[in-house]
Amino acid sequence: MSMTPDLSSLVLAQGGGSWITFDVNSFLNQFWDNTIDGLSYGSIYALVALGYTLVYGVLKLINFAHSEVFIYGAFATWFTFYGLGFRPGATPDLPIFELIGFLLLALIASMAVSGGTAVVLERVAYRPLRKRKAPRLVFLITAIGASFVLQQILFIWRGGNPENSIRLLRNDEVFTIFGGSVTIVTIITVVASILLMVGTDMFVNRTKFGRGIRAVAQDPDTATLMGVNKERVITLTFLIGGLLAGAAALFYMMKIPQGASYQGGFILGIKAFTAAVLGGIGNLRGALLGGLLLGVVENYGQSLFGGAWRDVVAFALLVLILMFRPTGILGESLGKARV
Repeated sequence: MSMTPDLSSLVLAQGGGSWITFDVNSFLNQFWDNTIDGLSYGSIYALVALGYTLVYGVLKLINFAHSEVFIYGAFATWFTFYGLGFRPGATPDLPIFELIGFLLLALIASMAVSGGTAVVLERVAYRPLRKRKAPRLVFLITAIGASFVLQQILFIWRGGNPENSIRLLRNDEVFTIFGGSVTIVTIITVVASILLMVGTDMFVNRTKFGRGIRAVAQDPDTATLMGVNKERVITLTFLIGGLLAGAAALFYMMKIPQGASYQGGFILGIKAFTAAVLGGIGNLRGALLGGLLLGVVENYGQSLFGGAWRDVVAFALLVLILMFRPTGILGESLGKARV
């Protein structure tokens, strides 16, 4: 009789309850499902992370209020669906062209609200500080304060209970990959997010406006002397980040049953910021890589160690990467990107 313990399913208990699991069987059995689902979550993280990385690349500012820019887009999505006559609960059986039209309408509304929120935030909270040449610590404190202000506006308006998600399409399986289920929501989220991220990268690296963004990121004073309107570039940077956060909000509302809550952007915003740092803060492609990697790894950790450890695994990964690669995986800043 073997006395070797079975480490494929290990449970450490504390106080009569399970504290941490180490379930290799669950990890292996759900590997492809976790990978596919992780790419879906990671795509959302990456879209929000692009907003953090763009603003940091241009202003060297961590815009902690960006998570609220995202959640305002989620509320815009919810109210668009509600205004069209849909309600939480049953999923309507819509013709494909109507479904696409409603989703595009919600996408436009969400991106418009998030983009507008980001621009107003820049003008009201950050521009006056730049004119007074405030130190960076003041910008950081202002960003945290703006985050709470935007949260409380939603709380006063809608209260603390989340708006239950309104579903316009069933999350049906389309096909499988090595036994892992690929659903229609996953396909839309991953494909649309990658297209948006590739489009943003091309815009920044191949257009006149993108050249202005990179010039201000590299040397704002010299860029101004060369005829670049720095304030316009900064506003454009916030707008792009807000538009991407609005798109992420639609995909979030399609995937998360809890719907929109005034505090709903807090944890997701921290994870998106983690993704930006993980890939290399200020690096657009790093934000994409960091978001996808974070989404997949946290799913693996949830399967291996238990659901309560999902967020722990995500942040532990960040610490581990930064110990060996302090500038993130890719590390190149927006200001040093190839012209």
